[in-house]
Amino acid sequence: MDRLRMRTTLLIPLVLLSFGCCVVSLLVIRTIVQRQIEASLALDLRHSVRTYQNLQHQRRELLSRESALLANLPPLKALMTTADARTIEDGGAEFWQLSRSDLFALLDQSGKLVALYNRGNPLNRTKVEQALGRPPRMPDEPMLLALDDHLYEIAMQPLWFGSRDRGTELGSVAVGYAIDDQVAREVSEAAAAEVVFIADGRIFASTLQPEMQRQLTERLQGLPQSPAGNQKIRLGSEDYLVTSSNLSDSRSNSDANVGPRLVVLKSFEQASQLVEEVNRWVLTLGLLTLLVGTAMFISVSRTLTRPLKVLVEGTRALAQGNFEYRLSKDGAEEIRELSRAFDRMRVELRSAQAELIDTERLATIGRMASSISHDLRHYLSAMYANAEFMNDGAIPQAERDDLLEEVRVAVQGMTDLLDSLLLFTQTGRALHPEYQSLDSILENAANMVRSHPASRDVTVVLNELSPLMAWVDGKKIGRAVYNLLLNGCQAAHRGDGKPPTVTLTLFEVDDSIRIQIADNGPGVPEAIREKIFLPFVSEGRESGVGLGLTLAQQIAQEHGGSIELGETAEHHTSFAIVLPRTALRGGDQVNEKTIEGTQAHTF
Repeated sequence: MDRLRMRTTLLIPLVLLSFGCCVVSLLVIRTIVQRQIEASLALDLRHSVRTYQNLQHQRRELLSRESALLANLPPLKALMTTADARTIEDGGAEFWQLSRSDLFALLDQSGKLVALYNRGNPLNRTKVEQALGRPPRMPDEPMLLALDDHLYEIAMQPLWFGSRDRGTELGSVAVGYAIDDQVAREVSEAAAAEVVFIADGRIFASTLQPEMQRQLTERLQGLPQSPAGNQKIRLGSEDYLVTSSNLSDSRSNSDANVGPRLVVLKSFEQASQLVEEVNRWVLTLGLLTLLVGTAMFISVSRTLTRPLKVLVEGTRALAQGNFEYRLSKDGAEEIRELSRAFDRMRVELRSAQAELIDTERLATIGRMASSISHDLRHYLSAMYANAEFMNDGAIPQAERDDLLEEVRVAVQGMTDLLDSLLLFTQTGRALHPEYQSLDSILENAANMVRSHPASRDVTVVLNELSPLMAWVDGKKIGRAVYNLLLNGCQAAHRGDGKPPTVTLTLFEVDDSIRIQIADNGPGVPEAIREKIFLPFVSEGRESGVGLGLTLAQQIAQEHGGSIELGETAEHHTSFAIVLPRTALRGGDQVNEKTIEGTQAHTF
């Protein structure tokens, strides 16, 4: 942690805290949703049981009416008066077909089974007789009976000869319908759940798969005995919430595990999908909250740590030799005090650096004077020799004109060297800015270059200079442009057979003014690109000491700008003087103390 930045040190605990809150919220919401889902499933189970009970009540009413109608049929009563078992059994088939029931039985007055008809495999008559003839008989209440491998819902009605109050009982008729898988599916669709009908510890009808039925059979003893109780069990690969309802009537066995029951099962699959969806939403919202919180914290931390960052950047700038880096006055009192101390140190270092630069400038001037002495001697020797030749009266006038032109070129060269020396010694002194027309300054510089011998056969193009007023030192800006144009003319002469051309352009880009000089020469060699603006660096020139670019750069920096080396769209070498757009405003206070190679003024 000691090696981390302050912002990172503050961010890590926030991220951990936010992540922890997100996880805890996810677990809490998951628990609440699961409990709610279980409560909802339990409520659905109770509704499912009530739904079946309503359906069962309707079925029983229909079954009771049907048995009552059959019991009132005179032909059936006449058949029972024969008291002959074979006659009754033969004639009863017609009534069974009429009822279209799954089970039809006729019993005599004593409860003995006389006739039995059922769909599917024949039933055990003894068991049917025991089940139907078991007292007391309640003809108004249908009952559920497990007979062999079938579960029947049966309604019984007595057969009376005459009225019920004063007539003679002939026996009874039983009509029943099987509760099979079809009935289970109908109940399942109505209840929106899986249903199972069990009796005597066996499953008689179900919507479950056979393997699940086997697993459920093994757990019948532990199932809840009423709709008020629920239990969570796992069948196959799914979890179910289970409840049951006792379907036994008053004649059923009192043991709930033996009597018929309806078991309703609600799967957790859909609920689990809901939980997963809730988890995804909570996780998404948690991550979104984490990101938003992190962004807010970064924004706040920037406000808190920005003064420290500016102070660190100021230290780095000072280490790189930039004494003009301004520190922020914001932040806590301790940071402001540290910034003020840093500013005092910066000013002292800048003063010491200025004195050192002045010393270096004097040394540079001495080296430059020694360097140009040879060039001055060369010009003086040429002028002296040409003067002697011109003194000879036998020389024709044409030769005299050529000698005079050479003398003029030598004088121009000496003048350029002396001007360069004078301007180089003056750099770093106060500017004398005025509101001046940049386009006029550039045109004057171009006209001066055209008269120079180095621009002979070179086309100097002024690229539609638009009028532009700026707060600059016109003489120095003109000299810088002149040096760059002259440098471009010399480079264009070294082109590969192309007509030498130098283009001067003035335009505004974003927050700066650009004065661009481009030539179609061979370009700047890679060997000197990094030191092209240093004094006495030159390449491929027949004369000069390599001060033109150095002077141009210093003049641009005195105006708060710089010089950029680049290429145009046509891959021509270009030098651009970049001035701040604030130079368009006049009347600003100009600091007269400038430092060589630094940005000393802002306009």
